[in-house]
Amino acid sequence: MKSFLELLKDRILVFDGATGTSLQSQNLTADDFGGEQYNCCNEYLLLSKPSAMEKVHLDYLQAGADVIETNSFGSTSIVLAEYELEGRAYELSKLSAELAKRCAADFSNQAKPRFVAGSIGPTTKLPSLGHIDFKAMLASFYEQMAGLMDGGVDLFCIETCQDILQTKIALCAAQDLFRDRQKRLPVIASVTVETTGTMLMGTEIGSALTALEPFDLIDVIGMNCATGPQEMSENIRYLCQNSPKPVFCMPNAGIPENIGGKAHYHLSPDELKKWMLHFSSDLGVGIVGGCCGTTPEHIRLLAEAVSNIAPAERTWQYIPSVSSTYSSVPMVINPGPVIVGERTNANGSKKFRELLVAEDYDSMVSMGKEQVREGAHILDVCVAYVGRDEAKDMSEVISRFNTQISIPLMIDSTEYHVIELALQHLGGRAIVNSINLEDGEERMEKVLPLCKRYGAAVVALTIDEDGMAKTKEKKLEIAKRIHALATGKYGMREEDRIFDTLTFTLGSGDEEFRTAGIETIEAIRLIKKAYPKVKTLLGVSNISFGLSPEARHVINSVFLHYAIEAGLDMAIVNAQKILPLYKIDDSERELARQLIFDERKWKAA
Repeated sequence: MKSFLELLKDRILVFDGATGTSLQSQNLTADDFGGEQYNCCNEYLLLSKPSAMEKVHLDYLQAGADVIETNSFGSTSIVLAEYELEGRAYELSKLSAELAKRCAADFSNQAKPRFVAGSIGPTTKLPSLGHIDFKAMLASFYEQMAGLMDGGVDLFCIETCQDILQTKIALCAAQDLFRDRQKRLPVIASVTVETTGTMLMGTEIGSALTALEPFDLIDVIGMNCATGPQEMSENIRYLCQNSPKPVFCMPNAGIPENIGGKAHYHLSPDELKKWMLHFSSDLGVGIVGGCCGTTPEHIRLLAEAVSNIAPAERTWQYIPSVSSTYSSVPMVINPGPVIVGERTNANGSKKFRELLVAEDYDSMVSMGKEQVREGAHILDVCVAYVGRDEAKDMSEVISRFNTQISIPLMIDSTEYHVIELALQHLGGRAIVNSINLEDGEERMEKVLPLCKRYGAAVVALTIDEDGMAKTKEKKLEIAKRIHALATGKYGMREEDRIFDTLTFTLGSGDEEFRTAGIETIEAIRLIKKAYPKVKTLLGVSNISFGLSPEARHVINSVFLHYAIEAGLDMAIVNAQKILPLYKIDDSERELARQLIFDERKWKAA
């Protein structure tokens, strides 16, 4: 009998419809729920009246659903605590899986296997708003998933997520469970987009895809709940055109209307069928089903309609990107480069450092917003300062930046636990700065697993046991060594790596570093030729360290121009202090070029 993922390659799969709607149609009383204390706790029906939930499953199976979901949408301890049932989260999750599996087994056969998806809802807490911390939510999801796995589910469906950080925490819980049990299940990650066009936290669908796409354990990405199919159509189109993973869609039966204090859904089974046929046969959606307001009749028509057709072949084009909670930024733009704002860094900005010491976090946020207005695409964030608790400072700053800064973040720290803490606060996809080979593999061994776990990209510096590489040959040699280890040993994709070829200053007067600009630019060219999918980065202002501000502006601008020509993708720089070449006096521009390319008329013997 084919597995869920094998069948997904062959045909459109149909999920069931709404659990709540079907239960309400049974006119259950408080006694059915086990008393007033548990009234409307659907999960408690598994103890008080399992036949009610059994009827829901059987009705959808008879209607032709390939997959039924467990009655566990709210079976985390977080939700069950509202009914003083938090201690029974594992038990209820397991019972929900066992009941669904028994029902599915009665209908499953070689020609039409039936599957059970463990339903994992978003809970009632938004971690991005500080309602709950990462570890507490992780533990709650882990317990729920353990019960579902032990009850025999065939896959996990992490659904109705309103805060993308909820999804990421659930994915981390699944990672931990799969590791502990030495068993992996297919995973669907489904977000909910409101009528506003974004998730509840303001996340655009592109940002959600960017945050989720790097997670290896996700097999399907999609949308469910909040609206009907019409309101979902443009976001579904976006996913079908951009997601490397199969696409899932379970809309409501339209937008609910409040009639007499109750939600009423008006999209007919035939209308739902027409929309979902369009999504599958025209856009390429591979899994369809129904959310709130849908009934067995909706699913029956849907199952009949897609029974003999395959989803349209999708031609997707995913652009490697990073994201904030709100929006996504490609790691390559045209014209380049991607600007990484450098002033939210306690090591490089006196003002930021003073605000940090004063613990004036609101003003630190204002500094970040100022850089956004000035044209930065990403913010480099470093709060390391001697005598202070870096972990506490990072937590305070990043939790605010996560909700108040509209662009992605680059986490800049040498401390592994600080990097992880920052990543646990971020809903979007971050960049970690950085890894190198100064102490052999030690730093890679600590940092790259964190990047994999939280879906981050990483900056790799051309430094090895002998120090910063000075020549283009040595820079390339280190890049090749890092590339081989990161890809082969740690499973990092080429497109998730950003090489910083580093540069020494031309302002020292030291003969050894006269060619620092040439070596750096040529190293970029060589690395991009060797690894076309990697990105490159430079801290541009290092080239002119020690010179006057006026000279620095010119040299930095000219240096950046030639670095971009060589293949530079990203630059850590103050965007306001970079000048277009046409705004620089011809003689100054030529003098800077000669300095960068060491075209002196006289050279030391």
